[in-house]
Amino acid sequence: MYGLSRQLIFAFFLCVLSGILFGYIANAIRRQTIERFDLSIIHFVQGFETSSLTAVMKFFTWVGSGYIVSIIALIGFLIIYGKLKNRGQALLLVFVVLGTILLNHFLKLYFKRERPEIHRILNANGFSFPSGHSMMAFSLYAIIAYIAWRHAKTVTSKTLLIILSAIMIIMIGVSRIYLGVHYPSDVVGGYAASALWVTASIVVYHFYRKKYVENRLK
Repeated sequence: MYGLSRQLIFAFFLCVLSGILFGYIANAIRRQTIERFDLSIIHFVQGFETSSLTAVMKFFTWVGSGYIVSIIALIGFLIIYGKLKNRGQALLLVFVVLGTILLNHFLKLYFKRERPEIHRILNANGFSFPSGHSMMAFSLYAIIAYIAWRHAKTVTSKTLLIILSAIMIIMIGVSRIYLGVHYPSDVVGGYAASALWVTASIVVYHFYRKKYVENRLK
């Protein structure tokens, strides 16, 4: 009980911090006080531009595209549902991914931020804030890491899960800045929104799982 309470407290503070960070960025965008931060980061990241690095960044952006995310999510669902025999975690994966897509769609329509036009290496349509690639990368790899963590047997495998997930999340976000299709605040705001969504989803999952176990024991 103590361990569960501690986890809930941690989840609560993570939700609060994510919400505060997203709110701060959204407010700064509306007041146009974040431009200096955005421009300095864009100039720094794009200062490393080379043909080989551009190819790498295009690869990470491709990995973060809706088509590839859908394939990875489907494979994850089949493994969790079919091999691990865990319907609850499989549904959690679907819930997080689909929820992220809808959340990003409504947030973009609400803020209607135009994309940067400083140095566009890759063309992109739609509004800029928050970054859809960043949101999907965070949600997908965070929830896969969370589920895999619960099945991992060793500290080494758990550590590798965290490292690999962090690399994918960071690189996909950085690729959007490098390619000139998003402001850094779009990426950080996307991470914050997804952190809030993923954490809340996991809390809801544990709540209903606990209720399901209690009902079965009655």
